[in-house]
Amino acid sequence: MPKKETKYIFVVGGVMSSVGKGIAASSIGKILQSRGYAITNIKADMYVNLDAGTIRPAEHGEVFVGEDGIEADQDLGNYERFTNQVSTRENYITTGQIYAEVIKRERNLEYEGEDVEVYPDIPKEIIRRIEACQKKNNAEIVIIEYGGTVGEYQLLPFLEAVRMMKSKKPLDVFIVLISYLPTPSLLGEQKSKPTQHAVTDLYSVGLNPDFVICRADHPATPDIKRTISNVCSLPVERIVSAPDVYSIYDVPVNFEKENFGGVLLKTIGLSQRHKDLADWTALAAKIKKMKKEVHIGIVGKYFNFKSCKDTYISVIESINHSAWASNFKPDIIWLDSEKYENDHKLLSELDELDGIIVPGGFGKRGTEGMILAADYARRNKIPYFGLCLGMQIMTIAYARHVLNLNHANSTEFDSNTPDPVIATMQDQIEKIKNKNYGATMRLGACPASLKKGSIAEAAYHESKISERHRHRYEVNPKYVDRLEKAGLVFSGKSPSGILMEIAELPKNKHPFYLGTQFHPEFKSRPLSPHPLFTAFIKACIGRQKK
Repeated sequence: MPKKETKYIFVVGGVMSSVGKGIAASSIGKILQSRGYAITNIKADMYVNLDAGTIRPAEHGEVFVGEDGIEADQDLGNYERFTNQVSTRENYITTGQIYAEVIKRERNLEYEGEDVEVYPDIPKEIIRRIEACQKKNNAEIVIIEYGGTVGEYQLLPFLEAVRMMKSKKPLDVFIVLISYLPTPSLLGEQKSKPTQHAVTDLYSVGLNPDFVICRADHPATPDIKRTISNVCSLPVERIVSAPDVYSIYDVPVNFEKENFGGVLLKTIGLSQRHKDLADWTALAAKIKKMKKEVHIGIVGKYFNFKSCKDTYISVIESINHSAWASNFKPDIIWLDSEKYENDHKLLSELDELDGIIVPGGFGKRGTEGMILAADYARRNKIPYFGLCLGMQIMTIAYARHVLNLNHANSTEFDSNTPDPVIATMQDQIEKIKNKNYGATMRLGACPASLKKGSIAEAAYHESKISERHRHRYEVNPKYVDRLEKAGLVFSGKSPSGILMEIAELPKNKHPFYLGTQFHPEFKSRPLSPHPLFTAFIKACIGRQKK
């Protein structure tokens, strides 16, 4: 029996960015996976950066860290949350990576003396990477999301890669166009003309969509579907409505209501197999019914530029997952830490919350306000959860206000501090000195051992864990003994015992005062919440009941 060819589905955007390509690509993966197919997702970004690690999160959104340490676009987080698959560097492509590889190969004479050109050598490298990801994951279907929108010149080599693949395998390569249908307020009706122009842009590079997903405030009308169907020469069943929904987890359910999965498989030439989206459908329904709220404050500093939801997307979703598992609806309040530095009296607003989180971040700005918030939460028994920077903040606060080291700090914020309780990791000193910043932090999954009887061990129900990291600074080993004698428990340590992975106060001292040097938010899933977030949420609910 001949081996079936791999299917490739390219997800491209039209009209404007930020209309939900990542959620659509994740949902397509979820639907196909629920029907028994082995899938993998790839994100291709157009910028010349080698990865997302050096881009400001306030500008581009969260930097998501894969299991192998790749610093990637936030959409890899969506892929993982929807499909429960592990992302690695094979799942992430940038223009910078493509050009760097082609130039390296040219320098190594791997082109055997031929001249190297943008066309076809750049598209060929894009294709090679897509096929390498398929082989590594043994995927039957590969879903590739392209950043940006059709018509942008940065996207042309990537679209040419699609055309080249489709010319060789016309029955195995398909295009899904995600386009926006505006509804001008004065007219009160949806307009398809921008989508028609996006389709024309695809035609201009020798491609045509196999599906059009119509993003809009409301479901696409039958008339709009017929119009787009005629323009694209597609059956109406391939014009899919994607209106705004209550939560992103409704998207696969809504797609299935339109039988998108069935039509998609029929179009790409695969059998239906079994279908099981029951758990996911039940969760989406459950989310809408929740009435009780748990109020969580996020004390951070990336609030002035891009949406907070993009900057802290994995943290938000982790809160959601654990709150929903406890049958509570999360109410997230954004608290700019800088305001506490100017007026300490404002800290009293934390009393109205059920718990606070200090998330990850870099740089000195806003950290004094975070330290004040961490100390206030300790003294007033407010559940506190520190993530990466948040653990360093609580350690500094403890050193200052319990050990009375009034000028304790991190060398990241004050290189001359007399008490560097947070210091540069030894392997990072030379890298920082030489300005070797890109992809040089402690990155990816690392193991840790948990202290018996600790809050962390009780949450995980195990003594050995593996979590993802992204940091250059750590608790200074020289201060560990003093901090522990003063009551701070380092309940998670690296196998060597040198790196402090989790800090906490015992439950008889505080209901939940815990920080992690790693990023637990990267491993939370809607149907499998992260145990530390769940323990934190339970402590928040406990405070609310009191």
